[in-house]
Amino acid sequence: MDKHLSSQFDSELSGVSTRVMEMGGLVESQIRTAVYALSQFSVEAAQQVVDIEVRVNMMEVDIDRELSSIIARRQPTARDLRLLIAISKTTANLERAGDEAERIARMVLSIVNSGKQRTLPSSELRVEADLASALLRKALDALARLDVKVALAIMKEDDAIDREFDGFVRKLITYMMEDPRTISASLDLLFCAKAIERIGDHAKNIAEFIIYVVKGADVRHTSIENVESVVR
Repeated sequence: MDKHLSSQFDSELSGVSTRVMEMGGLVESQIRTAVYALSQFSVEAAQQVVDIEVRVNMMEVDIDRELSSIIARRQPTARDLRLLIAISKTTANLERAGDEAERIARMVLSIVNSGKQRTLPSSELRVEADLASALLRKALDALARLDVKVALAIMKEDDAIDREFDGFVRKLITYMMEDPRTISASLDLLFCAKAIERIGDHAKNIAEFIIYVVKGADVRHTSIENVESVVR
C-alpha cells in the first residue's frame, strides 16, 4: 500500500473508530438510565432506554456497512484486518449490551405494573450495575489505546460481577421464600440482575478482541492463565 492509500486508510479507520466510541457512549448512557430506572422504578426513564435502543441498532448497521466498504476497497491484511474484525465484533457486543439495558427497562415497566416495586431489594443491584458499567467504559478506553494489559485486567474483573450476581441471587431466593407473594416481581428483578451480569460479559468479550488485534491470538474460551501468557 503506497503512502497515499495508507493515509486514506488511516483516515477511514479513524472515522469508523470514532463512530464506535460514539456508539459506546450511547450504550453507556443507556445503561446508566436503565439502572436509574431500576433504582427509582421510573417509567419515564425506562421508556427513554427503550427509545434509545433504536438509535443503537441503527449505529451498528451503519458501522458494519462502513467496515464492509473499507475491507472491500482496501483489502487490508494482518493487524489491520484483525483491527477491523475486532471493531465489528465490538459493535456487536455494544449492541447486545444495549439489548440488556433495554431488557432491564422492560422489566422495570413490568415490576411497576405489578405494583410490587416498593417491596423489592432493587437497590442491592447498584454495586453489580456500577461494576458492569465501569467495565464497559474501561473496555472502550482500552480498545482506543489497544492496551492489552488493561484488557487482561478487565477479564479478571469480570469475576467480581459474577460474584455479585451469585450473591444477589441467593438473597433474592431467601426473599421469595419469606414472602411468596413477591415471586413474580422478584423473577423480573432476577432477570435484571442477569442482564447486568451479561453487560460485564460483553465488556470481557471486547477485551478479548483487543488481545486478538495486538497479539494475533484468539483467547476466547481459554483459561486466564493462558491469556496471561499471551499478554506477556
